[in-house]
Amino acid sequence: MQFNFDEENSICRTVEGLKMDSTATGISRAKSLDLPPTVPQSLSPTTSAETMLIADVNGGPSLSRKSSFGKKLVGSSPGKKGGGGHHLRQTRSGNMKIDSEDLGGGASLSRASSASLGFSFSFTGFTALPEDIVSDISCFSGDEKGADLEAGQTRKRMMSEPTLPIYLKFTDVRYKVILKGITSTREKDILQGITGSARPGELLALMGPSGSGKTSLLSLLGGRITGNIIQGSITYNDEPYTKALKGRIGFVTQDDVLFAHLTVRETLAYAARLRLPKTMSRQQKEERAMNVIYELGLERCQDTVIGGSFVRGVSGGERKRVCIGNEILINPSLLFLDEPTSGLDSTTALRIVQVLHEITQSGKTVVTTIHQPSSRLFHRFDKLILLGKGHLLYFGRASKSMSYFSAIGFSPVITMNPAEFLIDLANGNITDVTIPPELEDRVQSKNSETNTRNRKPSPEDVHEYVVEAYETRVADKRKKKIMKPLPICEDLKATVSSPKRDWGANWWQQYSILFWRGLKERRHDYLSWMRITQVLAIAVILGLLWWHSNSTTPRGLEDQAGLLFFISVFWGFFPVFTAIFTFPQERAMLNKERAVDMYRLSAYFLARTTSDLPLDLFLPVIFLLIVYFMAGLRLSIQHFFLSMLVVFLSIVAAQGLGLAIGASFMDIKKATTLASVTVMTFMLAGGFFVKRVPPFISWLRFMSFNYHSYRLLLKVQYDHMPPSLNIPKLHNGMKEVAAMVAMVFAYRFLAYISLRRMKLAA
Repeated sequence: MQFNFDEENSICRTVEGLKMDSTATGISRAKSLDLPPTVPQSLSPTTSAETMLIADVNGGPSLSRKSSFGKKLVGSSPGKKGGGGHHLRQTRSGNMKIDSEDLGGGASLSRASSASLGFSFSFTGFTALPEDIVSDISCFSGDEKGADLEAGQTRKRMMSEPTLPIYLKFTDVRYKVILKGITSTREKDILQGITGSARPGELLALMGPSGSGKTSLLSLLGGRITGNIIQGSITYNDEPYTKALKGRIGFVTQDDVLFAHLTVRETLAYAARLRLPKTMSRQQKEERAMNVIYELGLERCQDTVIGGSFVRGVSGGERKRVCIGNEILINPSLLFLDEPTSGLDSTTALRIVQVLHEITQSGKTVVTTIHQPSSRLFHRFDKLILLGKGHLLYFGRASKSMSYFSAIGFSPVITMNPAEFLIDLANGNITDVTIPPELEDRVQSKNSETNTRNRKPSPEDVHEYVVEAYETRVADKRKKKIMKPLPICEDLKATVSSPKRDWGANWWQQYSILFWRGLKERRHDYLSWMRITQVLAIAVILGLLWWHSNSTTPRGLEDQAGLLFFISVFWGFFPVFTAIFTFPQERAMLNKERAVDMYRLSAYFLARTTSDLPLDLFLPVIFLLIVYFMAGLRLSIQHFFLSMLVVFLSIVAAQGLGLAIGASFMDIKKATTLASVTVMTFMLAGGFFVKRVPPFISWLRFMSFNYHSYRLLLKVQYDHMPPSLNIPKLHNGMKEVAAMVAMVFAYRFLAYISLRRMKLAA
């Protein structure tokens, strides 16, 4: 069976194929089989090397250029009985042009065969294959089992969905940062003219020594950097970056930003409910999360907490796979990973790369930075970009990198890991490496000018030579090939460049999900035995010191007033310094989740502030139950609950101040310093210690929750204010209540504005 190709009608039925039917699902699980050496291979001279998806102009069955489909059943196999007696003859399509440079070793062909085939037919609107061919492929698709990455056991494969193919191209990318000094500013070059590309089904590795610009390039390609000075062109299916691409790009940061007290299943389930489309039900989203767990081999640890610095949890490799799972939940077209093997042993790192290989099999484009991989990891890369001091030293097939550097005169003298050799060369280290004659002549000419002898090439000389060799021999050819337009119809371009922002859940659903997630995560901190012990110890000490105090005498009344003053100060001071840590500690998580439009900032803010209330109000209830009755305060249900209400109001107002200070600085040390000064100022300006407060500062007491809560506690306990306390006359206390309610909303509004000003979603 042959398939005809037409470049002019390459991806013209994209929109109609957005839904994946059962036929395409079966095709997507098919395994590619290698071509026997006896079968001739015909290469079409007209098909573009950049073609990703091709449609048959006659409406017949067609396929992706990378697909190795072409297998069909022939007559009965001799010597076999029953079951139809068919066997599989392996063929390839005769009308495909395969660029030997881009598909060297058949890596991309074999990787994109099964998934890209199914996705091409279903997603881009191709005519479905005949049912007999589909059934033949299904016979050889296996039992949907794979090897467990940890234990070598079989594990369930995730049912694939169509992936929007995105071809990533970048040419002459330059990036500079502006360094501001005390008296002057200067520009620093980070990237200088980087060119490369990655197609669906490929794994592109960015290698280079520390400080070479790998992470900066990855962030630029992922749309994570918008400031400073950026030059060059970065396109996705020949279209520039838009916000609509956020839903099609997965970005795994180097640091594992996860909630320590949530389990693996809870982490992925909450992410699925927030990020997956609204059209999916909650059950479908949770099933997708479980599929990802099985796909990544995390079923053994699905009920284990993630863990952190002070909480024991999953291993480093499992934590990294959870981060990857958070991104592949949305079925991204592009997946970027920053140092996914950092800090892992070689075996665990290999397992991570195996996961990335499986991800590329579904037609996704994967780009990862890696510092110095083992030889086994290196040979699993399809394409390689080698950076050195912000310059491009090599771009092409990873398997041909050693041949290229041998061609320009650099070859290892001893057996060496290719990655180690390349990193040494990028650093200018030529120990145990042959030196090109041209470089030696250049060094000798410099020696004659400076009257030096036997000087070896310096790292600067090696770097300059390698950069010059690439620019003169390879750069122009690669750039011309990359700049060729892709045969993509306008429908697919419009899908990529659409400015529409799609939320995975509506505002109320986002609030509800974030509320319960926050409650589960922080209950361990708020209800820790240390905090409970602290509050209980203080309550018991206060109860013993004011044991059955008597308010009938002036001395006893002053003692009780001192207890009420301490309660108002303690439950004003304590919540402030607890709330200060809220946003600075979650800044990394907020940046990560807002960068992919997981939720609205308003939904997060309200859920974050309200989910703390049940936890914050639990300890004050225990505190007052102990202190109130041990100290012998006014024994009445009405007065007890009014006192409780005043304390609650003081706590919520104090929390608002802490949230505002923490959100304004996003730095714990600065926020703690300002909070200490602010709380002390409010306390002193309230007139508790100085009766004659100067008028220019006395107005601060109206902003002090300590001042208002103390007056309300006195009003609850005593119908008539004793003159000995020297407290201004209280009316019905509504002014104090109104002032504290205003502070509750004003401080929180200030905190929200501060978060908006920080532009955390960029």
